[in-house]
Amino acid sequence: MSIKNALVFALLASACAVAAADDARDRKFISKGMHEGEVLFKIGKPDHEAFVRNFKGQPEEKTWTYFPHAQDPQTITILTLRAGVVAEIERKIAR
Repeated sequence: MSIKNALVFALLASACAVAAADDARDRKFISKGMHEGEVLFKIGKPDHEAFVRNFKGQPEEKTWTYFPHAQDPQTITILTLRAGVVAEIERKIAR
């Protein structure tokens, strides 16, 4: 690997780490009524996704779970999405 490639890789890795830290702090700013895409843009992909209801012809319901992060320690954030919109937000202290 050339020095130029190594430098580019190091810069990208550090930028990703900074972005992940910002995302964890932004979890508390998610609100009911936000669309799925907006949540993904603000805080990224969930650590776990589960489908609650997924029947043909009915609105999809699922939960997204975000595990504790260094910037948001001991807090699990669980979002319930119905038809692609945040319907419920639950933040729990995990010890």
